[in-house]
Amino acid sequence: MEWVSSDSTVEVVYGLLGTVEMSIRVAIAGVGNCAKSLVEGVALYAAGTHSSGLIQEQIGSYRIQDIEFVAAFDVDSRKVGRRLDQAVCAEPNNAKPLTNFSLRTDAAVHMGPPLDGVARHLSGYPHSERIVVAESSPANVRAILRETRSEVLICYLPVGSTNAVRFYAEECLAAGVAFVNCVPVFIANDENYARRFREARLPIIGDDVRSQVGATIVHQRLVDLLVERGYSIDQSYQLNFGGNADFLNMLERDRLADKKRSKTRAVADFLAQPIESSKLHIGPSDYVPMLGDTKIAYIDLTGRGFGGAPISVEVKLKVEDSPNSAGVVVDVVRYAKVALERGVGGPIDAACSYYMKSPPSRLNDDTARGALAEMSQSPST
Repeated sequence: MEWVSSDSTVEVVYGLLGTVEMSIRVAIAGVGNCAKSLVEGVALYAAGTHSSGLIQEQIGSYRIQDIEFVAAFDVDSRKVGRRLDQAVCAEPNNAKPLTNFSLRTDAAVHMGPPLDGVARHLSGYPHSERIVVAESSPANVRAILRETRSEVLICYLPVGSTNAVRFYAEECLAAGVAFVNCVPVFIANDENYARRFREARLPIIGDDVRSQVGATIVHQRLVDLLVERGYSIDQSYQLNFGGNADFLNMLERDRLADKKRSKTRAVADFLAQPIESSKLHIGPSDYVPMLGDTKIAYIDLTGRGFGGAPISVEVKLKVEDSPNSAGVVVDVVRYAKVALERGVGGPIDAACSYYMKSPPSRLNDDTARGALAEMSQSPST
């Protein structure tokens, strides 16, 4: 690691000549706001000026500063061909900077295959808000993963990119790379992929990242509290809106089927008794450009307790969307690395349950956290 001072900005330089090689070699598919917060967050904690805000400071032998970004893939003309640390600051990314520390890396952003990664309706929006597809030919993803000795690939593609997500899952299998699926396309939940990753001894952690403290986990905990205290849930809804590229992408409702399924399942799993599908509504609501990366969620629950007495709970949650994801992914990457070291392939159940909205098998949070603690503390083999 090397420090480079430039006026008021200090750069943490990784992967350059003469620096110490990092321990977890990470590639990213989709250099959007979440990638921006992740890259900046690693720089912030590596600089040693910030210590709060982490779920886990150490996992196995790994700390956050052991994450090294070695490759990235995107389709936007303002990102392809640039260094990753430059590309994360390009439009349409609008997440607020986490720090004046910048992570300088020689990791390049390569052209990925567009496939279904770009929503049809985006052409009607200004360039500053939407993806502008580069004219470059797609790179050989599996070859780049091999050349950069990538160990974990984080899938941060837009919602609805079913074919593109599957493409990157296949490239990971071909290149021998663990797969972290942060989007609601079902890979860990797919029995075929689960089997193939298990046979290859490559971990999958997915599907659909559950933010550090986002609308889904708040909704889950409210439901869990009421159920634990003997209440039955009559109905509930959750409406989310924000001003980043993710919410713009989700205006195309055809891309939302898996997203709604994932978010609804995440809450429904916490109900003691199933309720009619018409009584549980969860999903994105609208795109409000002025909000930028700020996400606002409204959660409403009604139920009945002792003697049928009614209860009504209303919550407004306001968060910065992308750091909320990055705070989870810095853990998930390290658990994927630990699983790689131990030759454990397929879905990592405890990590999927604790960190993802749609795990292939649901463990309660206490059970999952206990299993993760054991995994974190056990010596690597």
